Amino acid sequence: MRNEMTEYQIYTLPNGIRIAHRQVAHTKIVHCGIMLDIGSRDEQPHQSGLVHFWEHMAFKGTKKRKSYHIINRLESVGGELNAYTTKEKVCFYASALDIHFDKTVELLTDITFNSVFPDNQIEKERGVILEEMSMYEDSPEDAIQDEFDEYVFSDHQLGVNILGTREHVKSFTKKDLQDFIAQNLDTSKIVFSIVGNISFKKAVQRVEKYVADIPLKNTDNKRIEPNLYEVKHTIFEKSSVQAHCALGRRALSIKDENRLAFFTLINLLGGPGMNSRFNLSLREKYGLVYGIDANFTSYTDTGFLGIYFATDPANLEKAIKLIYREMKILREKPLGEVQLRSVKEQLMGQLAMSEESNQSYMLAMAKSILDLDYVQPLQQIFESIRKITSSDLQNLANEYLNEEEFSSLIYKPG
Repeated sequence: MRNEMTEYQIYTLPNGIRIAHRQVAHTKIVHCGIMLDIGSRDEQPHQSGLVHFWEHMAFKGTKKRKSYHIINRLESVGGELNAYTTKEKVCFYASALDIHFDKTVELLTDITFNSVFPDNQIEKERGVILEEMSMYEDSPEDAIQDEFDEYVFSDHQLGVNILGTREHVKSFTKKDLQDFIAQNLDTSKIVFSIVGNISFKKAVQRVEKYVADIPLKNTDNKRIEPNLYEVKHTIFEKSSVQAHCALGRRALSIKDENRLAFFTLINLLGGPGMNSRFNLSLREKYGLVYGIDANFTSYTDTGFLGIYFATDPANLEKAIKLIYREMKILREKPLGEVQLRSVKEQLMGQLAMSEESNQSYMLAMAKSILDLDYVQPLQQIFESIRKITSSDLQNLANEYLNEEEFSSLIYKPG
């Protein structure tokens, strides 16, 4: 299927797996990924951490390869093989010279669909993941962000750390992995994404060669929506020099029509630019923090707004007051025309630069197709951004930037 309004093409195999393709000239590297609409939120409570465990174990042996041969297959020709897990997705992806395209497709298909989860490798990887947990626990800036999810999405799998718990990780077996995949694998919710100087015809032929024999499989699994949000405030004593603070609340879902305007608002407030409202106030004007950021994550049925910073314990209260003051300004004072134009231009520039990365686009294309069934062209996104008004931003600020609706989690030096 060719969509004349986009720069990508999609082909759906009889088994429901979709091939998403974008041809990019003047590159010798091809980026490929298999993204599945299965994430940690799809686990049952006793399975917490199982998708992440699967991500690790996919590299540890297939029906025809041992772990060394998986690792060496692309690395021996200068390629890279990787994977990641999120609350709603698991993805196996690779990059290599385009002359190794066939090899890349075959390897990705093998580790995604033919893993055998050897018992001896399960024991080894169990130890690796427990060490990964320890690494996060030793890093307050990482630990607080993971733990804060529990406050915003309490009693729901969205609030559970992707890594799971030590108790669960120590208990997982080969059967647990096999049963989970059998229960959740849905071929209509799988996208094989490709970006490189490969023709659409060649991409379809190569992927079809290795993926067409995978049996069609559909599930009627429905994701459970989070419970009603409740504001929570907690302070823990931790062995750290700085105080670490997380503030946030529920936000907009992926399909909400105001999502782009809200993203614009949060980008203004605490985005990656040094000229964000939070950075100008807390760092540049008062010197209270080294860094501060606000991020907005949208899921299929809800969303999350989080603000994170670290500071000297003596400055914690002042820093929080300044954050809420900036939010109040956005609620009460509409942006002027020049400010609004600058905010839009900055965001469009950031989005354009992110699309310059072919690997990032390959991953974003797969996610967008799974979530929305299409990929919105950059120019269409720009058109939508240009239509955002100061009233739109002020209305969203009044709806979502009220401090009485924010939860907080603070680590104070003990």
